[in-house]
Amino acid sequence: MAVDFGSVRRAAAPAGEAAGQPGLWRRLAFAGPAFPLSAMLLPVLIYLPDHYARNLGMDLVVLASVLMAVRIFDLWFDPVLGFVIDKTNTPIGRYRPWFVASLPISVVSIWMLFMAPVGMTGFYLLFWLIAANVGQSMGQLSHMAWAAASAPTYDQRSRIYGWLLALSIFGTFAIMATPPFSRMVLGIDHSRGVEAMGWLVVAVLPVTFLVALAATREPPTPPAAAKPNLRQYLDMLRRGRVLRVLVTDITWGTAPALAATLFFVYMDAIKGIPREVSSLILLVYFVGGMVGAPVWTRLARTVSKHKAMMFAGLTYAVFQSAMMLAPADAPLVVAGFMFLAGLASTAGQILLRSMMADVADEERLHSGVERTGLLFSLLTGSVKIGSTLAIGIGLYTLKVFDFDFAKGSANPQDSLVALGILYALVPAGLGVATALVIRGHKIDAAAHAEIRRQLDLRDAQLRGEAG
Repeated sequence: MAVDFGSVRRAAAPAGEAAGQPGLWRRLAFAGPAFPLSAMLLPVLIYLPDHYARNLGMDLVVLASVLMAVRIFDLWFDPVLGFVIDKTNTPIGRYRPWFVASLPISVVSIWMLFMAPVGMTGFYLLFWLIAANVGQSMGQLSHMAWAAASAPTYDQRSRIYGWLLALSIFGTFAIMATPPFSRMVLGIDHSRGVEAMGWLVVAVLPVTFLVALAATREPPTPPAAAKPNLRQYLDMLRRGRVLRVLVTDITWGTAPALAATLFFVYMDAIKGIPREVSSLILLVYFVGGMVGAPVWTRLARTVSKHKAMMFAGLTYAVFQSAMMLAPADAPLVVAGFMFLAGLASTAGQILLRSMMADVADEERLHSGVERTGLLFSLLTGSVKIGSTLAIGIGLYTLKVFDFDFAKGSANPQDSLVALGILYALVPAGLGVATALVIRGHKIDAAAHAEIRRQLDLRDAQLRGEAG
């Protein structure tokens, strides 16, 4: 059945759901792949740079260059992928074939990244990182677009992307908990704990994908009111709504990505907290994200999505900059500050994705052509721009200041000051920029309801003419 995430579609539902049983299990089944898709490459920002440089002997400049080269690849790959997805039409749907194809690519590439050998070359890392990003892009993009097609109204989208976020947070928490859990319970060292993260993703990916495919089908593809052409795409990119959401996603994505890239070295060199303890503190940050997630969903329904996003950006700016005030050698106090900084961390995943789905409806109304896949590809691309900037800003700036990861607090004072600014103040400034950019967004619940009304009327007319 095609799942309606705001209410059960009685006419299409199975007998149990038609009798009034809740469709909660179907929502969980559909959202399940968000667990591994969000978790699979998160350690690339947080754990793998430190692991590759410290344990596998990779040069810092080579590492930074490879990570940025992969993001440059993604900048053109994601839009091309979105364009092709929008032109796909198969008996099992537009998005499901890409979702299925992403699974083997993701499993193999994640295995190779997390089980990388000592002395691996830059080419090895480049090849498997590109493969992993291809797999994640195919899976995540098709999953997000599939969700937008299945949840057509303004508030339904806040809910379904809230479900996706809940599973994303759970996946993030689980994978971040793996190294400290492995050390405390299984007694294995930090390096083996990083490998255990790869084992977790490889195990969960096939299970969640198969469950989602078995539980949910796509709604029928809406009829096209016009043939696509290049001018339509150029007009779309010139329209302020698309650019505003994309720029907001870049500023928002860069902020936590920069903090994540520098987290372990900041805790070690500035706060005097060893990696075994900072791994646990990082979990507190994600607990803050879990606590904050329902707040942003509720606030979006109360004051609109873009106003909720503005408030999230300012909240993040206040609490991230306050990390500078946390005393050294006080892990419990630092954990409290991390919890506060994490409260706003999940807002963008709910609100910006939901806003882009609304923009996709407006674009289809204007042009008559379905562009959900392309628009979500631009959104995933903007996330990668943010992480690229984070890696470049963080690692190259530290290199300029002659910062040495192995020296920790023994680095020169100006290097430590640069690290503190990069970790706390630059992300906070990007949080403020997020609020300033998104404040001009105009699609609220009433505007989107009118867009959907016009789309439904036109779709019904086109289906009638085709029949």
